[in-house]
Amino acid sequence: MRLIRAVLVMAALVALSACSSSKFRSYDGPEVTRVVVTKSDRRMKLFHHDEMLASYRVALGFAPVGHKQFEGDGRTPEGEYIIDRRNPNSAFHLSLGISYPNENDAWYAETNGKSPGGDIFIHGRGPRFRSARGDWTDGCIAVTDRQMERIYAMVRTGTPVTIRP
Repeated sequence: MRLIRAVLVMAALVALSACSSSKFRSYDGPEVTRVVVTKSDRRMKLFHHDEMLASYRVALGFAPVGHKQFEGDGRTPEGEYIIDRRNPNSAFHLSLGISYPNENDAWYAETNGKSPGGDIFIHGRGPRFRSARGDWTDGCIAVTDRQMERIYAMVRTGTPVTIRP
């Protein structure tokens, strides 16, 4: 009887461990060579050269029209950037840093006596913004947590990012 009970407990533990989920996924498909965000379509596409690998609906900064110019303007940047860092401990589940501000962004803000801001990411929602609707970020690009898990696995540091109006 003890042997049967021990076997049942072990089987239950194995079943429970199979149900647990990690936010870290693996990806063994084609390399993502470019990320393209089209703000007017609220769409982010991941490409391997000319082949689209994935497409996601996104939320943008709370003032989505126009290029980010200054800290606190609520806009999402436009232009050419790269993924310059990864944050596995993000308050927004997982996040990939975008290299904003570039030299031009910094110069423009400085000539206007302001800060360009920074900390622009592609990120999930995290627990605080799970039910957010519309454009709600401070200038970042947001997807669902589940989508971010896949994106985080697919996109590497150094990947070019194009953000179009």
